[in-house]
Amino acid sequence: MQAKEHIVSAPGKVILHGEHAVVHGKLALAVGLDLRTYLRLQPSSSGRVSVNLPNIDTFLSWDLSSLQDLLPDCKGADLWGACEPDPEFVKKLCLFADLSDRSPDTRSLAVLAFLYVYLSVFSRSRALPSVTVSVWSELPTGAGLGSSAAFSVCLSAALLSAQGAVAWPQAAEGHTARWKEEELELINKWALQGEKIIHGNPSGVDNAVGTWGGVLRYHAGKISPLSSVPVLRILLTNTKVPRSTKVLVAGVKDKINKFPAIMNPVLESIDAISSSCERTLIDMASESRPKHYAVLEELIDMNQHHLNVIGVGHPSLDTLCQVTLAHGLHSKLTGAGGGGCGITLLRPDTDCSVVQKAVQELQDCGYDCWETSIGAPGVRLHSLSSVKSEVLKILSSY
Repeated sequence: MQAKEHIVSAPGKVILHGEHAVVHGKLALAVGLDLRTYLRLQPSSSGRVSVNLPNIDTFLSWDLSSLQDLLPDCKGADLWGACEPDPEFVKKLCLFADLSDRSPDTRSLAVLAFLYVYLSVFSRSRALPSVTVSVWSELPTGAGLGSSAAFSVCLSAALLSAQGAVAWPQAAEGHTARWKEEELELINKWALQGEKIIHGNPSGVDNAVGTWGGVLRYHAGKISPLSSVPVLRILLTNTKVPRSTKVLVAGVKDKINKFPAIMNPVLESIDAISSSCERTLIDMASESRPKHYAVLEELIDMNQHHLNVIGVGHPSLDTLCQVTLAHGLHSKLTGAGGGGCGITLLRPDTDCSVVQKAVQELQDCGYDCWETSIGAPGVRLHSLSSVKSEVLKILSSY
């Protein structure tokens, strides 16, 4: 392992169009959200491995000798062979770290994913490095914004690079660097393992967005990135209304079974909205014009109405749409719905005072807001001078 510290980051994700319809074989567009998770890897001579997760108030350290006995029997195996997490290995890790494997919380799942990826990646050489891993995220947890996937992507990129399975890219002073395409494939493969530890049976979309960023199309189980897309300015709003994705998905399915003649055309229409948005984004990649933004705004409005029809709206999201529309802005839910988060498109020439007024009204409703962008780049290696000063300060505190 190279004896120097490294900092990597990965974006969050939002669904631009196609949520819920994607479950029924329709097209969805997932985009990189420029609220990022940062991981700092520091070599150590302490003979220990430490993990610091200040977002969830978790600080743990283990002696390498105690971890050595946990190494799975993968000596000589190819790292490309990662497939399904071994239940017995996961159970062993839960017992070792005193984690519940029945109803684990966010902290337990994050620690379990770290231990699983760390031990699995280094099991090939049987040599565990002494490192300190500190992770901090701009993303709220449990909001459907891909925070766990961004964590898994950062973890995979850093540990695979430290192991030598992929090379550290060269980040010039003040810049970031990207891994090669075939290396990103391996990073994504291991990030999916982390996601399976945390979520059980994920679609793979979140970790793919964290790896490649930009805009990804997801259709019938196949994920493919759009080659060239614009970065769009948005307002992200968290209504902070809790919801169950499982319950909402089941509710949509129940409506389809009850009213197929009504619901199936709605799903087809959502699919057409996703396709129209995809074509518009491709056109915008060469030259963005006001007409493109007008189309995107209409698509946002139509999709939000459709999502209300299929039963995943919520009064909190109606409030978001009404508040922003009063300022000439267009919003829709993103993700599961039933509360949760929404996105508001901001044109390049949208005046800051307009955004500030809308944000203040939404905050008065008890919501959290971030002005950010979508279409953000995927996992990156940072030079120290390219990391935001506030982020570097946090990561340097551990």
